[in-house]
Amino acid sequence: QVQLVESGGGLVQTGGSLRLSCAASGRTSGTYFMAWFRQAPGKERTFVARILWIGGSTLYADSVKGRFTISRDYAKNTVYLQMNTLKPEDTAVYYCNAQVVGVGYWGKGTLVTVSS
Repeated sequence: QVQLVESGGGLVQTGGSLRLSCAASGRTSGTYFMAWFRQAPGKERTFVARILWIGGSTLYADSVKGRFTISRDYAKNTVYLQMNTLKPEDTAVYYCNAQVVGVGYWGKGTLVTVSS
């Protein structure tokens, strides 16, 4: 089993920044990638960014390219999402996802609210 705990959400004004963290624990050996998804009120959960655990290759949704940066600390089993130039449409619950030996795990999410 793998446990994921997100932190770093909060209220920020338009144009501001936040950094989310997701700490993984448990049987993390064999992690293929870690990712961030988000779910806005009344909408489906959507992909935000992904990073390969080995090699660090990244992928972003078009809506966040150039504003968000995903990174990882291999030694701490932690993935980060640096979010800059935040917009009201970025308001959502942000979920951490990990793919470990073919199994997907989710955190409970952290709320990000961007005020206009």
